[in-house]
Amino acid sequence: MLSLQTKTQKLEFGWRRGLYFDSQDLLKTDGLRVSPVLKSCLEDLDLIYRTLCGILYNFVPTSGHPGGSISSGRIVAGLLYDTMSYSIGNPDQPASDIISYAAGHKAMGLYAMWALRDEVCRQYKPEMLPSEERKRLRLEDLLGFRRNPTQDTPLFKQYHAKTLDGHPTPAVPFVRLSTGASGVGIGSSFGLAIAARDCFGSNTPFVHVIEGEGGLTPGRVHESLATAATAQVNNIVLHVDWNQSSIDSDHVCRDGQIPGDYVQWNPMEFAYLNDWNVIYVDNGFDVEQILASQRLAVGPINDQPTCIVYRTVKGWQYGIEGKNSHGAGHKFCSKEFYEFLKPFEMRFNTKFPVCDRQSTDAAIEELYFQHLLCIRQVLSSNQPLVQGLGDQLAKASRSLATSGRALRENAPDVKQLYRFIPDEVPAGIALDSGHSDTLRESLARVLSYLNRQSNGAIFCTSADLCGSTSIKKVNDGFAEGYWNAVSNPSSRLLAVGGICEDAAGALVAGISSYGASIGVASSYGAFIAALQHVAARLHAIGQQGCFDYNKAPSNPFFIVCAHAGLKTGEDGPTHADPQPLQLLQENFPRGYMITLTPWDPNELWPLVVAALKARPAVIAPFVTRPVETILDRGKLGLPPVSAAAKGIYAVRRAHKSPYHGTVVLQGSGEMYAFLEEVLPRIDQEGLNLNVFYIASAELFDLLPLAEQEQIFPGSLRQEAMGISGFTLPTMYRWVLSSEGQARCLHPFANGRFPSSGAARKVMEEANLHGEAQWEAIKSYAHSMARRR
Repeated sequence: MLSLQTKTQKLEFGWRRGLYFDSQDLLKTDGLRVSPVLKSCLEDLDLIYRTLCGILYNFVPTSGHPGGSISSGRIVAGLLYDTMSYSIGNPDQPASDIISYAAGHKAMGLYAMWALRDEVCRQYKPEMLPSEERKRLRLEDLLGFRRNPTQDTPLFKQYHAKTLDGHPTPAVPFVRLSTGASGVGIGSSFGLAIAARDCFGSNTPFVHVIEGEGGLTPGRVHESLATAATAQVNNIVLHVDWNQSSIDSDHVCRDGQIPGDYVQWNPMEFAYLNDWNVIYVDNGFDVEQILASQRLAVGPINDQPTCIVYRTVKGWQYGIEGKNSHGAGHKFCSKEFYEFLKPFEMRFNTKFPVCDRQSTDAAIEELYFQHLLCIRQVLSSNQPLVQGLGDQLAKASRSLATSGRALRENAPDVKQLYRFIPDEVPAGIALDSGHSDTLRESLARVLSYLNRQSNGAIFCTSADLCGSTSIKKVNDGFAEGYWNAVSNPSSRLLAVGGICEDAAGALVAGISSYGASIGVASSYGAFIAALQHVAARLHAIGQQGCFDYNKAPSNPFFIVCAHAGLKTGEDGPTHADPQPLQLLQENFPRGYMITLTPWDPNELWPLVVAALKARPAVIAPFVTRPVETILDRGKLGLPPVSAAAKGIYAVRRAHKSPYHGTVVLQGSGEMYAFLEEVLPRIDQEGLNLNVFYIASAELFDLLPLAEQEQIFPGSLRQEAMGISGFTLPTMYRWVLSSEGQARCLHPFANGRFPSSGAARKVMEEANLHGEAQWEAIKSYAHSMARRR
């Protein structure tokens, strides 16, 4: 170890817009003090709540996360019964404050809290509840906790219980996102706040985000916090349940002079570093400190987002604490479980029924229901508690009604994005043959036009590549520079922490989930397809949940896979990657992901418009970097660009004898090589071929089966060979025979990643240039002719 002779210096934070508060200091402030009645009600509610969490775990053993659900209970109760402005009777009110469980593993707590709120309101003033049962989460619905729709136990069926997934989805009222996967929930929740701020202006709904310190450690969370503070999204309040316990550790963060197992910051330092307001609550179970801090946060304090850090204990008063309570609890109907129930029984002078360990599934369900009914009975026999909590729900509704929140002037009109049709191309979008263009520029023109037609319903971002990927042009006609909620709210260009594809995917998914805008993120296809896959999957799951909840079509976001294909050759194999399409194409349930693989820049309008009209959860265009010449489709015998909207179209159809087979192409560089170098030789040699281009596998899949067969008959797939700028498996749908697959040309056919160099040389190395295509097609055609 070096012996330093110089005096060490202390490094301190530089200038910050964010402020720091200690909740102890807030208790003396007028307007932040909590009444004794409300404090007593929330403390009793918390006892009922954590008891219900334990019951849920007991009757759905080995499922759920009791520890974090219990430690965050008073935090969430403070929001629902004191801080938030919303109406329990209208979960879909756009002006309402939102609570978003970024910590999706606390879903047990969400369901328990929602069910208790519903029961309180049912006993208080049932007319305040939604008239439609789908918009409620009742005590009876807890029979569906972590159950599959095929569940066939009697009470589950009798009460039409909702199936409550292990992590939250929008199939549940008041839930706007699917969360729980490695920090995605933070970014997507922040995206909700950005979209709300953009719609409502300064008088905007708050988005309250629930997370633990372990959930702050993923990289995309760092990126998201930087984004929110830089853009001054001050309608975000991040509530951190700092219990120091994850799945494997009881020392997640540095705590004073004790190093953390995972990170060497504490949540206050982490938030303050990123220029957030920070409020520290040293006792996260003290109702007075909790409510005072939450009331201060929604003041709002200033133009920065706010993080409240509550020091808690995971599994508080459950009998199992720390990491051991994260995903585990008391054994089914064990002595320890009944010990846990005693404080509830003593406080409310009641007794839970006794378990029969030898019971059938139906008998266990009946016993489970009896425990739920015991909760109901306790509430019905404690009218002061119901009255006190019900009054707070009524107050939340009045607060919303008197908030004056309204859409800002010239707010985005996202409905306009879905009204266009593929074969009506606006002036200035398509270029005439002979002109130069790029796929990325053409995509930007299309999105820019749609943005202007919808009052800016498209937010775009990129991983420090806004100019390089041309996505910056989507902001043409709007305020220059990056969007800032305070200083530049008219821009449509969002800065996401720098080179941050991870956070960008989550943020634009959240923007789209709000339903008033569409998010677009761009980067190299080599990076963005992989890095945004988790966000895309969660968004698709969330949009499925929305459909299950209210039959609404999906709100898509765009993953722009730019600089795609081998023609990005100068950057080398790290960037010119053929693999991304395989990660996305046909990798989601039908209708939830649409990939677009145009070759002609003029195909972008019909493809994008057709994709938007299909309303998938995710749209992923693959666009290349090089400048190309617009070819004369008429002279080449190609159908008009609108044919691309069908997903597959015939470049040529065989019409005479002898017959030479079927060739399928996908990829811009490969198609240009085919049309410019191979097609003339095919005509010169008189080869009688079917030739098809794959512009979107998923748009083709959405066609009626009869139309699919008419465009590309299944019999031709049995004989076809393929030429692809992507990986071989992306051809398996279209090339079914072993011989056809063996004849396919693709970038990895040589058993290695292609090297760097000029685009034409990389294509040559991969045997995808014109000469290699011609030799392969000629060999295939002669083989087919011999068979006939």
